[in-house]
Amino acid sequence: MIQTSLLTKHYGNFTAVDHISFTAQPGQVLGFLGPNGAGKSTTMKMLTGFLTPSSGWAKVCGYDVESQPLLAKQMLGYLPEGAPSYGEMTPRGFLAFVASMRGLSGDLRRRRLDEVIGRLQLESVLDQSIDTLSKGFKRRVGLAQAILHQPQALILDEPTDGLDPNQKYQVRELINSMAKDKVIIISTHILEEVHAVCNRAIIIAGGKLLADTTPAELETRSRYHRAVSLSVANPPLVQAALASIADIDSVEIDAQSQRLTAFPKVGKDIFSAISAVINSQNLEVSELQLESGRLDEVFRRITQTQQQEARA
Repeated sequence: MIQTSLLTKHYGNFTAVDHISFTAQPGQVLGFLGPNGAGKSTTMKMLTGFLTPSSGWAKVCGYDVESQPLLAKQMLGYLPEGAPSYGEMTPRGFLAFVASMRGLSGDLRRRRLDEVIGRLQLESVLDQSIDTLSKGFKRRVGLAQAILHQPQALILDEPTDGLDPNQKYQVRELINSMAKDKVIIISTHILEEVHAVCNRAIIIAGGKLLADTTPAELETRSRYHRAVSLSVANPPLVQAALASIADIDSVEIDAQSQRLTAFPKVGKDIFSAISAVINSQNLEVSELQLESGRLDEVFRRITQTQQQEARA
């Protein structure tokens, strides 16, 4: 597992990470979410031993990152922000170098190099210098080096940054395939990434841990949870028809998209009642959708509240 306790990082009078504690278990893909400057990358760097904490501690698979750094790093695969590498090297040479640094040799070395090159689809650029590669290929080379030694824990900082939609899908499939027996932490500000691969989410802002739960539970905190959205030809007419439903708290209309959203009172289910009104009054509705909740809205509310409190 990966554990932190009161992990803190100061830069002079500025606190980048403020007493963060959490534990991540095998089988979990933990999404580390936050706005730019929230402290995500600083936390990742302390977990990997790249930065020394001002206070608190971090352990990887039971090894303390400060007092047992080599043992901790043997357990860990790390894709840093920006996927830095040696630009004058080719992907072939760079991955061979990483394999040597990780102590891989013989058949295992050849097998692992072939596997990661194939999984990340690097065959076409193996003998190009890394400096000449696109951002997406550089990111894939970085992912290849992170998983080359089959680590027990993975820390990936913005793993799909710079990838096109097909490449993002492939990387997410790769993460999901590795998640069964590994601890994986993904730092991201892309909320669709959380839906695609994460079964747990931590939100930080201003260096503080503000939420630690599942993405589904976060969605239940949204005002859109159990709301009903309708695409209609005549929004005012439908709005008037819905006024008869006692469990509706409010109705909002987006005039530009001809979309209407009905919000339920606390604990109420309004989907069946809305369907009944539509059928009984023969209203023209092209789409009817029950909302599970909107993660982006919860994310904004949590992080903006923290920022307002910090300014106060």
